[in-house]
Amino acid sequence: MKDEFTRQWIIEKSLSIVDRYALGMLTLRGLHYQLVSIGMTNTLQHYKRVVAAMTQARWDGSISFETFSDLDREMVGETKWEETILENKITRGKEQIGLWMKNYNKNRWENQDNYVEVFIEKKALQGVFQGPCEQLGVGLGACKGYPSLTFLHETSERFDWAIQARKNPIILYFGDYDPSGEDIPRSIGDNLYRMHSNVEIRRIALMEDQVVEWGLPPAPVKVGDTRSNTWTGIGQVELDAVKPEQLQKMVTEAIDDCFDYDLHDDLMVQEAAEKKEYIKELKWFVKSIE
Repeated sequence: MKDEFTRQWIIEKSLSIVDRYALGMLTLRGLHYQLVSIGMTNTLQHYKRVVAAMTQARWDGSISFETFSDLDREMVGETKWEETILENKITRGKEQIGLWMKNYNKNRWENQDNYVEVFIEKKALQGVFQGPCEQLGVGLGACKGYPSLTFLHETSERFDWAIQARKNPIILYFGDYDPSGEDIPRSIGDNLYRMHSNVEIRRIALMEDQVVEWGLPPAPVKVGDTRSNTWTGIGQVELDAVKPEQLQKMVTEAIDDCFDYDLHDDLMVQEAAEKKEYIKELKWFVKSIE
C-alpha cells in the first residue's frame, strides 16, 4: 500500500536527524522512532522501509556507513601489518612518558558508599550509554534480554568484592516497557541472591509514567513472549523510542543520585597531595634508568 512515507521521504527527513548525533550513537530502530515522532506510521512495514532507505542512503554516500551502531557484530582483536618505524616508536614513547608523569588520578568511586553498575536490556543501545558511563566511571553491561548465568556469575563476583569493601551494590536498569522489561530486573535480583549477592536494583526506564508523559509510541508485541497474555500494561514500548540525548540525561542523573560529592571533594584533596609524590618518584625513576 502506497503512502506519503516513501523511501525518499525517509531519506530526506533522516539526513537532518542523523546530523545531530555522533557516529555510532543512533540505531536504526531509534531513527525509526524519531521518524514516527514527526508523523510516520509506527508499523513493521515502515520500519522495514527505514532499513531499506538507510541501506540505499549509505550505498549512495548521502549517509556514512559509520552512522548506525551494530554492536552485536564486532571483531575481536586486529591483524596488524604496518611497518614498525623506529622514529615513530621513539616519539610515541616520549609522549607516553609525558602522559604518565601527569596521569595520577584517584578512582572516582573509591571512597564512595555505593558501588554502581548500569545494565541495559539491549546491546544495540550500548553506544548511547557508553559515553556517560565512562565519564562517570561506572561499569556498563548489556543483558541482551535475560542475562545468562555466566554473565550473572561474573556480576556476582564483582558485587561480592564490593560488599567485602563495605559498599552498597546498586544496579541501574534500563529496559523496554513490556512484560520482559518489567520482569528482567526481578530475574536478575533473584539469581544474584541465589549466588549470595544481595543487590539493590533500581529500574530507571522505561516506566508507565514516562511512556504517558513523553507520548511514546507502542511497539508490536514481541513474538514468543508468553508474558504478554497476562500483562496489564498500557502498551508495549521499546527503550529505543526515547531519544538518545534523553537516555543520556537519565543515566547521568541516576548515577549522580548514587554519588556523594562531599566525599568526592575529600578525595580530590588527597589526590592533589599524592600527585606531587607520584611525579617526584617517576622523575627519579626515569633518571635512574638513563
